[in-house]
Amino acid sequence: MQTTFPRLMLEHAKARPQAAALREKVYGIWQTLTWADLATLVRALAGGLAEAGVKRGDHLVIVGDNRPRLYAAMLATQALGAVPVPLYQDAVAAEYVFPINNAEIAWAIVEDQEQVDKMVELRDQCPQIARIWYDDPRGLRSYDEPGLASIDALIEAGRAWDAAHPGAFDAALAQTQPQDVAAMFFTSGTTGNPKGVVHTHFTLLDRANAGKNFDKLTEREEVLAYLPPAWVGQNIFSYAQWLACGYVVNCPESAATVMIDLKEIGPTYYFAPPRIFEGLLTSVTIRMEDAGAIKRWMFHRAMDVARRVGPKVLDGVAVGALDRLKYALGNLFVYGPLRNTLGFSRVRVAYTAGEAIGPDLFTFYRSIGINLKQLYGSTETAVFVCLQPDHEVKADTVGVPIEGVEIKLADSGEILVKSPGLLKEYYKNPAATAEVLTADGWYHTGDAGFLDASGHLKIIDRAKDVGRLADGSMFAPKYIENKLKFFPHIKEAVAFGDRREKVCAFVNIDFEAVGNWAERRNLPYAGYTDLAGKPEVLELVRDCVEKVNADLAQDERLAGSQVSRFIVLHKELDADDGEMTRTRKVKRNFINDKYQVLVDALYGGRSEQFIETAVKFEDGRTGSVSATLKVVDVKTFPAVKRAA
Repeated sequence: MQTTFPRLMLEHAKARPQAAALREKVYGIWQTLTWADLATLVRALAGGLAEAGVKRGDHLVIVGDNRPRLYAAMLATQALGAVPVPLYQDAVAAEYVFPINNAEIAWAIVEDQEQVDKMVELRDQCPQIARIWYDDPRGLRSYDEPGLASIDALIEAGRAWDAAHPGAFDAALAQTQPQDVAAMFFTSGTTGNPKGVVHTHFTLLDRANAGKNFDKLTEREEVLAYLPPAWVGQNIFSYAQWLACGYVVNCPESAATVMIDLKEIGPTYYFAPPRIFEGLLTSVTIRMEDAGAIKRWMFHRAMDVARRVGPKVLDGVAVGALDRLKYALGNLFVYGPLRNTLGFSRVRVAYTAGEAIGPDLFTFYRSIGINLKQLYGSTETAVFVCLQPDHEVKADTVGVPIEGVEIKLADSGEILVKSPGLLKEYYKNPAATAEVLTADGWYHTGDAGFLDASGHLKIIDRAKDVGRLADGSMFAPKYIENKLKFFPHIKEAVAFGDRREKVCAFVNIDFEAVGNWAERRNLPYAGYTDLAGKPEVLELVRDCVEKVNADLAQDERLAGSQVSRFIVLHKELDADDGEMTRTRKVKRNFINDKYQVLVDALYGGRSEQFIETAVKFEDGRTGSVSATLKVVDVKTFPAVKRAA
């Protein structure tokens, strides 16, 4: 699409001035911002930024949850030809140093006191930060910091500037072209410093429109924006497609109210990474365990029917009259109320992406009538590469290449992509750009996979993570980890095995789910570390691992990847401790090095191992957690031979 984000916003304001553009829940009440209101706000913010000295090509950092005035700030920045750089709001201040210095950022628009404190803390390492504007004034009344002001003050200054410079806003808007840089997204940095992925208005809007056309999205969709705006997935669904389609984006009051807000809004178009769907399923499982015997019996009987019949019904495949009747009754008494409880009653299309989703988890949602589909993409591809068409949804693929996309496989099995949505470059990193972009326009995804007979792409794992066991059989750690995480009692897993004689794993229990399980059995515990080490909990996890092994034994290629031994870690893997990225992807090499003593215990035949680990708390304090961890042996199964 040959346009820009601010121009699209103004087109909606002209065509549908009183239609809702954004909603925000404030003190329990939904407040609506119309397209006309948004256009007025953007104009004032752009004037304020221009008055402060923001020029074409400058970078401006935006940090916070999804908030209408932060969205408007992105539009205002783009209207001036400057570049918004969203960063993760839950990151510690030190994580901002590299992006801010790398992008030479002098201006920051943030949500609240927490983010102001981080920016102030950074000024010694990032002295170029001259101005900081905040949206939420709570707790900031007594601050006396140079260059600190509210967004309200920025708006007032902008109105005055706009009145004194008639036509300047429109001239800046006209000067901004589709091929100009629209935004920069920093990668999660699993193997070093994050890289700034540079995207233009054209690349982001081209992919937003490709997704729009694929699923026939309209201005009537309702979306809940609850994921970090710094994640390109959230940005595409709640910003790029919002402007491409003109639908309504709803901003929750806080992270704690997301489930309530989800039910109130009833989105028609929904997007979440697998960890969100895992968490929702865990909450359902906990509630059913607490339910009475009759309800539990009805739920399990209905789910047996759903798993057998539900996906077929959703895909339009014919089923027998009796099965259709059973499913209809299940929908009346179980699936419908369950969808309503989850907030998915009106969902027409739901997507998951970011990492692979376990097939069992994926099938659960489709079996209860939620049109959950998978997509494939990355920050560098502006998300949309492959999508699953309705009625062609498979649990083990990520869909077909969509409009404008070509895919080919390298000799190594790596997936290469050519698309109009590819990044322009990695900012100030030509060497890294040359590594991923070929001279003839192919992007190296770093993922290993293949196209099946029906043209659907199947992802095996990250190419660098796919390995071989000592006997030569394939080892795909992410595949194993996803199977483990399907169980509501397992929150995270890290599998080891490359060039080793067997597969071993670290496991994080889900504290809420296992805590609920323990309380119903009158099993006392004094926090995560104590609960994780209980013999009963180790047996619970062993049962989950053995079920995964039995499943792996059904696949001749992966039967050798059954988990032989595991350790339940004494602490949860945490991004603040460097063990995960902000999008909750495990840093496998870092974890291997940090917990080398535990890896040695797994492969050295030991039955237990003492460890003490430094941890960082949310308020910045540090401490340590220590425990003697049991090494648990697990039953494995012979591979099932398939008939030729």
